[in-house]
Amino acid sequence: MKESLNYEGSLSSLNLVPINVKTHEFQKLMLIYEKALIKAEYEIEKIQGVLKNIHNYNVIDKIENRIKSPESIINKMKKKEYDLNYKALIENIDDIAGLRIICPFKSDIQNIKKIIENKTNIEIIEIKDYVYAPKKSGYCGLHIIGQVPVDINDVTANVKIEIQIRTMAMDFWAKTEHKIKYKAQKKLSKLDSKKMIMYAKILNKIDNDISKINSKYST
Repeated sequence: MKESLNYEGSLSSLNLVPINVKTHEFQKLMLIYEKALIKAEYEIEKIQGVLKNIHNYNVIDKIENRIKSPESIINKMKKKEYDLNYKALIENIDDIAGLRIICPFKSDIQNIKKIIENKTNIEIIEIKDYVYAPKKSGYCGLHIIGQVPVDINDVTANVKIEIQIRTMAMDFWAKTEHKIKYKAQKKLSKLDSKKMIMYAKILNKIDNDISKINSKYST
């Protein structure tokens, strides 16, 4: 039996129950997302070698994973003004399980996306392209909301996962900006915000120029 992970079926006991991150029910749900993360990472690892054979270099330089912390989940739900129950969590929070793929060149991003679409068991639900339409902050990257099948007792459920694909330059900017914002309690001055946007544009130009040089020597 196969279904989408939702507040019905295998998780019907949760229904509209208010979220309590200290309960067994919450831990059970996080375990389901952890299983999805493991399956998705295995799928990406399989295509890592395929891409290397095709392009003769490590198109996927690094794979990182994480499960969103309980505090981050609750804070995001409050910020988005969702009801604090399991139904709202499962339906609206798409990035509880997350993978980040780091690659050398901008052209690698589309190559990775295409092979995820065609050569994995990850079903793509939505694509958010911040590569050619960066966020106001300057952030660049390709975000894929996908789903993978996970066995839960006698049911196979499709569980959502977010996959971020960034170049090394994009990843450097994003991680540095995140650390600075954390130290500044998530708020930068207007001047520093403008500087970070400018640096993102500079790195984006470098990314483009390096990709053009690389394309000259690609077979």
